[in-house]
Amino acid sequence: MSEFKLFYHKDGAIKVSRSLEFLKKTPTDQFLWIDLNDVDEEVESQLEDFLKIYIQEEEEMIEIETSSRYIETRDTLVVNANFLMSNYEKSPVSFILKNNILISVRSDELGSFTETVKKVFANPESYPTGYHVFLTLLETRVEFDADMIEEITGEITHLSNSIQDADETALLEIKNLQEKTMMFRENTIDKQRAVSNMLRSNLVPHDLRSKLTILIKDINSLLEHIRFSFDRLDYLQDTFLGLLNIEQNKIIKIFTIVSVIFMPPTLIAIIYGMNFGFMPELNWKYGYLLSLLLMIASSMAILIFFKKKKYL
Repeated sequence: MSEFKLFYHKDGAIKVSRSLEFLKKTPTDQFLWIDLNDVDEEVESQLEDFLKIYIQEEEEMIEIETSSRYIETRDTLVVNANFLMSNYEKSPVSFILKNNILISVRSDELGSFTETVKKVFANPESYPTGYHVFLTLLETRVEFDADMIEEITGEITHLSNSIQDADETALLEIKNLQEKTMMFRENTIDKQRAVSNMLRSNLVPHDLRSKLTILIKDINSLLEHIRFSFDRLDYLQDTFLGLLNIEQNKIIKIFTIVSVIFMPPTLIAIIYGMNFGFMPELNWKYGYLLSLLLMIASSMAILIFFKKKKYL
């Protein structure tokens, strides 16, 4: 759903407007945050002309180069990030910070934005600039990521407790969890780079540096948790492969035992199946019955031997 929101200061409170005309009539020093959710190009173009900024296309937002993820000029800071949705799909978001105003550009409904709006209205005096809003957005996003990682950890634990046999379903589940974890690692490192660059930036207000330091510690703890999840998944994969080898060994063992059991009867049958002219046993009255008994006795002897050796 296309939505334009302008958050601004008025009479010690934070108000919101959805009118582009109101934006043009209001002094920019009152602006706090402009949130663009799937707006059309005409609105973006008007904002670019009015605020003297450049709003990137989605193709530019998703560039993986570090130089495209974080851009800093004399008076502007641009941060591009991928926010994960509840279905683990990536949603590119671009943040532009200029003249203490935050402009966020996105194309999806994101829970971290909704939660941040609640925090802004609940405590307006804590948000004098757009940098403060941006930091809260990052903190909220990290909280959401932590919850999602805990959910994945629960899935890993459940899978670990349920793996008893080597089947294709368990292997596919391990693969899916590995992909989710790698996605989290990529997004978390993306945020780590952005926060590290902001700590070195002269544009960021000094009162936010302590919060940025705490935030990067939280991000590092997430990375440790993600690394632990990777290790657990590797262990589960090794366990799965071990179970698979055990199953294969059982099958090979069964075929081997069956082959060995039938080797003596087969040998006896081959001997008496030869067509030589002189074979005294061919004239025995009970030769056929004796050969059958000999086959059964040889097989039983091998079975008894395997039982004693605990091969069966």
